[in-house]
Amino acid sequence: MKLGFVSAILPEFDLDQVLGFAAREGFSAVEVMCWPSGKAERRFAGVTHLDVCNPGAGWADEVHGLCERHGVEISALGYYPNPLDPDPEVSGAAVEHLRQVIRAASVLGLKTVNTFVGRDWRRSVDENWPRFLETWRPLIRHAEDHGVRVGIENCPMLFTGDEWPGGKNLATSPVIWRRMFSDIPSDHFGLNYDPSHLVLQQMDPAGPLQEFQDRIFHLHAKDVKMKRDRLNEVGIFAAPLEWHAPRIPGFGEMDWGRFLGCVMETRYRGPVCIEVEDDTFGRTLEGRQQALRVAGRVLRPYLD
Repeated sequence: MKLGFVSAILPEFDLDQVLGFAAREGFSAVEVMCWPSGKAERRFAGVTHLDVCNPGAGWADEVHGLCERHGVEISALGYYPNPLDPDPEVSGAAVEHLRQVIRAASVLGLKTVNTFVGRDWRRSVDENWPRFLETWRPLIRHAEDHGVRVGIENCPMLFTGDEWPGGKNLATSPVIWRRMFSDIPSDHFGLNYDPSHLVLQQMDPAGPLQEFQDRIFHLHAKDVKMKRDRLNEVGIFAAPLEWHAPRIPGFGEMDWGRFLGCVMETRYRGPVCIEVEDDTFGRTLEGRQQALRVAGRVLRPYLD
């Protein structure tokens, strides 16, 4: 398994600089963000290290050249909108750009695009399901046509009052994953597995690994800290940012030796990409780079 990171944490850098940093710090892979150009409302969104809308002649050769020069591979292309947003203009733009990201991955010869399923957070899972099928059956056919797999991150996107009560991503638990893969039974439809989102839900992060091992296309390495004192005050039904905080691997609740040991018992041998959303290192570029360095030192003994 190759150790990498998610490029969203380095929005100041262009792709050449991202890959250069990865090479200097001993990372083998980078999940490259491909948002449309322009400002995004959500933090860690709106980062464009590859512009898939205007690739131009020789674009793929240029990208391959950068990877070869730095000795770092692209583990996947990443774009994480809400394709089931209740505003049809928002959802339509998200779906169309996701189609472009899938096409770009094919042009680059990449196997994987990572994203969210999305959700109308005001409605139940059952109420969302017809629209999920209407939206995602054509998207997965599009991915199949281009030889690309789509990995759905299992983040609930339920952190603040604005996302209450349902969150903005359906794919949060094994019960829903089974239903997704039963209704869209494609080898090109799987998971970008992030164990921290299971910890947030009071679930065993290693529990689903065996059952879904052939659906895991990509793996994120992120951790969480549960604020037990605050949880005792507000309760688990309060918005989760009131009682938990994202941390880098090794600084939260996860037992990474146990978890990665369980991963090694599966057939997964793909990338493990660190995702940094940990403000304890500060919000400066230097602090975010240091967070990647520290997380890399935590995980390398298990992967090397």
